[in-house]
Amino acid sequence: MLLDDRVFPYKSYPHVTGHVASAYCTSPFATAGQPAFCLVWDGCIFPRLYYVEGRGARFIECLFPVIGQAYAAAGHYFGPYKRASRGGWDLGVAGKLMAYIALGSVDEDIVAVFQELYEERFAANTEAARRYRADINNADTTLAAVHDFFDASVLRLGEKPPEDVLASFHLFLERLLVREMTIALKRHPFPGQRNLCIVGGCGLNIKWNSALRGAGLFDSVWVPPFPNDSGSAIGAACSAMVAQQGFVPLEWSVYSGSVLQSGHVPPGWEATPCSMPELASILAGNKPVIFLSGRAELGPRALGGRSILAAATSPEMKDFLNEVKLREHFRPVAPICLEDRAPEIFSPGTPDPYMLFDHETRMEWQDKIPAVVHLDGSARLQTISRSSQHKVAELLVEYEKLTGIPLLCNTSANYHGRGFFPDAAAACEWGRVEHIWCDGQLFTKTQVTERSPDGATLR
Repeated sequence: MLLDDRVFPYKSYPHVTGHVASAYCTSPFATAGQPAFCLVWDGCIFPRLYYVEGRGARFIECLFPVIGQAYAAAGHYFGPYKRASRGGWDLGVAGKLMAYIALGSVDEDIVAVFQELYEERFAANTEAARRYRADINNADTTLAAVHDFFDASVLRLGEKPPEDVLASFHLFLERLLVREMTIALKRHPFPGQRNLCIVGGCGLNIKWNSALRGAGLFDSVWVPPFPNDSGSAIGAACSAMVAQQGFVPLEWSVYSGSVLQSGHVPPGWEATPCSMPELASILAGNKPVIFLSGRAELGPRALGGRSILAAATSPEMKDFLNEVKLREHFRPVAPICLEDRAPEIFSPGTPDPYMLFDHETRMEWQDKIPAVVHLDGSARLQTISRSSQHKVAELLVEYEKLTGIPLLCNTSANYHGRGFFPDAAAACEWGRVEHIWCDGQLFTKTQVTERSPDGATLR
């Protein structure tokens, strides 16, 4: 490779290889020396199933002929993100749809329409389906077929409530995924422990992950915190490691991102030392706080290193956080909870350190923590051990001492559509909350004009 008139050696690996390598090498299965199936479902590929063991990975089969982008494409035809043009590729729509479907209900008649059109156009032995499978040679071809599929869907379902259509399409794909995985495992039995790694952009769909985990097909399921292309760099590194050493475990931490940059105190702000008990008291007073601690997280989810934290005890807090983040009213706010108390509050409430499975909020807790309860009663839970060395765990322990509640609201600290804040000064420049805690220092706005969570204007 020629860069700046210098020649550098480099190695290149297929995109899917990086996904497989990053998922398996960071998994507990690699550490234990156990084999695992690996499901890769990305925007422009069909769901591909592999079997990985120390000496190599073998391709098993494509589960079904639908690209991952089909889920987001549904939002171009139904609901709040509907658009007239087929062009464009909004990577954020899939996650928004996963939230939006809580407004709707599954209609089995709608599911049946999607099943019929899927068979006719993609999977069965019809002329259209055979031509589709024969003509696949690039992403444009498959995406055009997906758009044709939804054009036909609109003709059949255009009068149905869009939230019901999208909820039904979500469940259609979920059932298809579980059904075809079941069939594939029967066709390809392997002895011993049956483990699964899930990776690719579709690995961010917590409901599909939970459906696969709950289907009874696998002994254990692993999803890395960077299943989408945010894991491309670590995937390339793991691919190079695999080429030299085989599929060996990687020593890694989710908190391996960028370090906080040193900066000045911007005008209009003051900085003072602040302990965890003091910060917990501020949060207990219903004041949201930007929390910046140590290295940033890997992956797209804020996990306590670059987070906006807040008390979850009032429904207004969810509205406030969605407003300052420029998000739709139906978007959920995630809880970060002490691991040992999570089963008391959520079902299943099992350890979920990277926010990648679906949990139901138990009825007796829904009125206590309304800011983190989604419209359908679910929660995108993150758990953390109270013995963790990360500062956010210490903060949760102190907050629990004050309030009896072992969790806080947790959303990402970033500009809209961009990466995490690199330092306190950037968070101050954003300026939409009154307090910023950064590695022991509390930055406080000296003149506040933003709306507070209780609706008042502070000055």
